[in-house]
Formats: sequence, C-alpha cells, structure tokens
Amino acid sequence: MDLAAKEAKRTMREGIGGPFGAVILTADHELVCVASNTVLRDHDPTAHSEINAIRSAGKTLNTHDLSGCILVTTCYPCPMCLSAALWANIATIVYGCTAKDAAMIGFRDDFIHQYLVEPEKNAELVRIFQSDPEKGLSLFREYHESRSEMY
Repeated sequence: MDLAAKEAKRTMREGIGGPFGAVILTADHELVCVASNTVLRDHDPTAHSEINAIRSAGKTLNTHDLSGCILVTTCYPCPMCLSAALWANIATIVYGCTAKDAAMIGFRDDFIHQYLVEPEKNAELVRIFQSDPEKGLSLFREYHESRSEMY
C-alpha cells in the first residue's frame, strides 16, 4: 500500500491524475508493477490506477491471465476497474479508502453502481440499442471455429 500511495501522491502533485495508486504483486508478494491514475495527463477516462497496473502487469508478465496476482489499490475499485480485475482473473484485491471516502471529496461512482443494479431505473444515463446482430454473430462463429484462445 505504501508504494501505491507514494506513486499516487507523486503523480497527483504533478497534475497527472487523481489521488489513486495501485500495485500488483505475485502470489508470493513479489512486486510486478506500480501504477497511478493518469486520467488528466492522458485525457483518458479509463486511465485509472488499477487499469494502468493491470495493463503494465500483463506486459511485464507477458500474459493476459493474472491468476494468482494480488491487486493493492489506495481506494475501493470503481465498477470499471473491478470488472477489469475480474477479466484479468485477479482473485484478491486489497484496498485502502472506500468508495464513500472518494465520494466525499467529489469522485462519484455511485451512479454507475446504481445503473448496473437497476438499468431500467437509470435508462437516462446511456441509451443502448441492438443493431444487426448477425454481423457480430458471424464473427463469433468464425472465432469459435478457428479454435482461438478463449479468455
């Protein structure tokens, strides 16, 4: 947690991103990477510290499967970061602050949590329409038939 907080403080003070940091460790607690939030510098709303850490760990370990790794983050992951950790097969997450702590200074994920729980009650947030599913289905069939790796 100390490394994550130190990196978050450095990049926050440089105006690179918000007050968020993350590290990824192996199952043996060896350091894989240290990352911070770079949303402001990169003009990328997905550049949260956890996402940056997952991307860095994948490159460092040369795999998209981070099974056995531990994500340590200065704040409870937002829905996007939590989803990314699940996609990466990270089964252990250690966090410092709560989402409520982040909300108290103006960071808000509650509306996303609410949308995921009750999308019909929050339909005004985003409009989602299905169009021409056959195009996507043909891609799925081709990928499946090629016996490509599932992830």
